[in-house]
Amino acid sequence: MTTDIASVKAIVFDTFGTVVDWRGSIIADLTQWGNDNGIDADWAQLVDAWRGRYEPQKDRVRRGEIAWTNIDDLHYEALCTLLPEFGLSNLSDAQRLHVNRVWHRLNAWPDAVAGLTRLKKRYVVGPLSNGNIALLVNMAKHAGLPWDSIFSCEHFQRYKPHPDTYLGVCRQMYLEPHEVIMCAAHNHDLDAARSVGLRAAFVPRPTEYGPGQTTDLEPCADWDVVASDLQDLATKMGV
Repeated sequence: MTTDIASVKAIVFDTFGTVVDWRGSIIADLTQWGNDNGIDADWAQLVDAWRGRYEPQKDRVRRGEIAWTNIDDLHYEALCTLLPEFGLSNLSDAQRLHVNRVWHRLNAWPDAVAGLTRLKKRYVVGPLSNGNIALLVNMAKHAGLPWDSIFSCEHFQRYKPHPDTYLGVCRQMYLEPHEVIMCAAHNHDLDAARSVGLRAAFVPRPTEYGPGQTTDLEPCADWDVVASDLQDLATKMGV
């Protein structure tokens, strides 16, 4: 461990993509559900289109075009607009809710649980995620994520990369920004965290968006820590 990160007391994690494999999990879950219920669709294309609405929807909240709306509700709105394109207009309300709640049933990357378990021996660990509280709690239960606490943007009524999200964790934990390290597979998230004084750890997830991913394949700055996965992060953090 370098002296630059020796003062770190807490590690917060981007969750979608960094800790859990959202794309692979959703495709597998909905494929099985479709098979069990006789519902056929191109689930991979639906998932990609659904995720494609993610940033534009949050931008509407960020710009104040709509009031604060949590991720579950934004996901549901996007899903309902996409269903006709995939021949799924006839899904019942209960089926739509089940599909939308797939974000609560995401699986961790293979290294994540073991890496987090090691890290929490020395550090406070928790998600700093745009996901809402219920989503993050249910996901942790499903995937076995050993969080010490949940830091949801719902607490702050702001979406990342607003400074209030990163600094909100510091305030809640009575820590200075340099005592918190943000871990993410997305360079822009780390850039925002560093801009308000947090440390930054990059862990690449080169298949987060599928085999054709072209972004965030490597660090784009001299982050405090660069690790191959969360097990490697634990090693580099001295655990």
